[in-house]
Amino acid sequence: MLQPDLCHCGGILEAKKIAAMAEVYYAAIAPHNPLGPISLAACLQLNACIPNFLCQEQVFLGEGYIKQPFEVKNGYIDLPTKPGLGVELDEEALEDKLYDGSWASPVWFHKDDGSFAEW
Repeated sequence: MLQPDLCHCGGILEAKKIAAMAEVYYAAIAPHNPLGPISLAACLQLNACIPNFLCQEQVFLGEGYIKQPFEVKNGYIDLPTKPGLGVELDEEALEDKLYDGSWASPVWFHKDDGSFAEW
């Protein structure tokens, strides 16, 4: 089983290529998604078009971020039918989540043993 992360591997098309290579070796795809509902929407588009899809990892379904959060019914999420990725941001709900500049980017550093790490 392979777990490509669409947000890190190059997007939907690159993940589809990974899935095609995996299919040759009878390997299943379970997209990794530690991010949010936009990433989940992209993953659902991938899942719908690959024959070796197994399951979808997700953190949350988009409550407070998108106008119609995803729903799990009998263990499945219906494919979005709206244009694009099929989701619409809930701008009113996002107002209290606007970036205020207080978060610092991860820091790259060398550990005591000389290895390179982040955070």
